[in-house]
Amino acid sequence: MLQRLIGNRSSIPTLKGGLDASSRSVRRIAHRVANAGTPDFAEALDRAQAAGQTGAVDIEAEMVKLADEQLRFEATASLLQKAYQQVRSSIRER
Repeated sequence: MLQRLIGNRSSIPTLKGGLDASSRSVRRIAHRVANAGTPDFAEALDRAQAAGQTGAVDIEAEMVKLADEQLRFEATASLLQKAYQQVRSSIRER
């Protein structure tokens, strides 16, 4: 019974994975924004553009991505909190 509540078949591992993915995404966005003005990063962007890749950092677009990730993280955290609340509730009822 407990395995169904918190095991691999429950939504908890999926939600925890979503929080991890969102956290990694925020770190990548923060890295791009923080390093956008540094000379080494600018050189890497120049090399990427020379190779035909788009490399310019659009701060506004990055902030929109950051806000989107924040909303996704908060929603996932709320769902995870509710899942744990259900587990606690079902344990107390026994």
